[in-house]
Amino acid sequence: MARRLTVLQVLPALQSGGVERGTLEVAAEVVRRGHRALVISAGGRMVGELEASGAEHVSWDIGRKSLATFRLVPRLRRLLREEHVDILHPRSRLPAWIAFLAWRGMDPNDRPRLVTTVHGFYSVGRYSAVMTRGERVIAVSESVRRYILDNYPRVDPGRIQVIHRGVDPVAFPYGYIPDEPWWQCWFGEYPMLKNRKVITLAGRITRLKGHADLIDLMVELRRGGDDICALAVGGEHPRRKRYAQELRHRVADAGLEKNILFTGQRADVREILAVSDLVVSLSRQPESFGRTVMEALSLGVPVVGYDHGGVGEILEAVYPSGRVQPGDRAALRAAVERHLAQPPAVPADHPFHLDRMLAQTLELYESLVRGAAAAVVGD
Repeated sequence: MARRLTVLQVLPALQSGGVERGTLEVAAEVVRRGHRALVISAGGRMVGELEASGAEHVSWDIGRKSLATFRLVPRLRRLLREEHVDILHPRSRLPAWIAFLAWRGMDPNDRPRLVTTVHGFYSVGRYSAVMTRGERVIAVSESVRRYILDNYPRVDPGRIQVIHRGVDPVAFPYGYIPDEPWWQCWFGEYPMLKNRKVITLAGRITRLKGHADLIDLMVELRRGGDDICALAVGGEHPRRKRYAQELRHRVADAGLEKNILFTGQRADVREILAVSDLVVSLSRQPESFGRTVMEALSLGVPVVGYDHGGVGEILEAVYPSGRVQPGDRAALRAAVERHLAQPPAVPADHPFHLDRMLAQTLELYESLVRGAAAAVVGD
């Protein structure tokens, strides 16, 4: 690119999650290529990592669900002008409305190019439709692309670009084994895992993630012996504490307290995935991508998951033997038993690399700015 770009990403907060991780990854790549990266959010524990990459953080509570948040529209419009922003990239619905209204009120010949990313299968309606209003709309999987076209038929298919999320093979190396100090801490915390097969479901505890199906699975598997343990790795959603308690009661009622362990939020998810014999993805509704599924496969760990949404796409492309019809308990048990006994090898390579995702995203930014420049010259 001939000139330095300024790219502004907008999202509610930088606390945790896949959207937040992707925002940091893109910001770091923008800086690495010699451009300027800005992020607007209410802040959070990931801000330090963002700023360490060379990106700049602007602390606005732009995701607060209040009419007062719309007072940020003129303020954002001023910032876009003063900072000479070239690319405006909102990643969540309320921030996207603020961004879209600010952008729409600017001179078309002197405003940034607008990119939106549809990260999930949002409820269909006018509120969610803003995520399809970008000049280019990034869909994080083919399933998301179909969702957009099925539910928003007025969207020009030519504006949608599928850019799959990516996993860094350096961060999740094939065949990775944690070091001895980690093992000592792990078995010190969970001594009951020694000499047992370990099944892991990674994800925040909500109804959609399929923890109830994991409990049903373990009831079935325990009938064949007591040598299998399941880990539910993820924190409790602040508004789902009652559901988490329901799950724990179900585990107790089934006598599975020593067979199903709730680890809570962990900073060592990579290590836990790596030492698992099998990772499962049991989301009741299709997921837009399935980052932990791809992280496990990148490590070389077998995955069994429901064959829908982004998880189905990943498994079809990388590990088709792990696909199971959603909700089919008999097929799930059979697949899990088969993969625990003699899993097919996980391929050492796959198409879902972080470098590929970043290259496609930056090329999209740069091509949009090139197109704008060409249009000005043509005028």
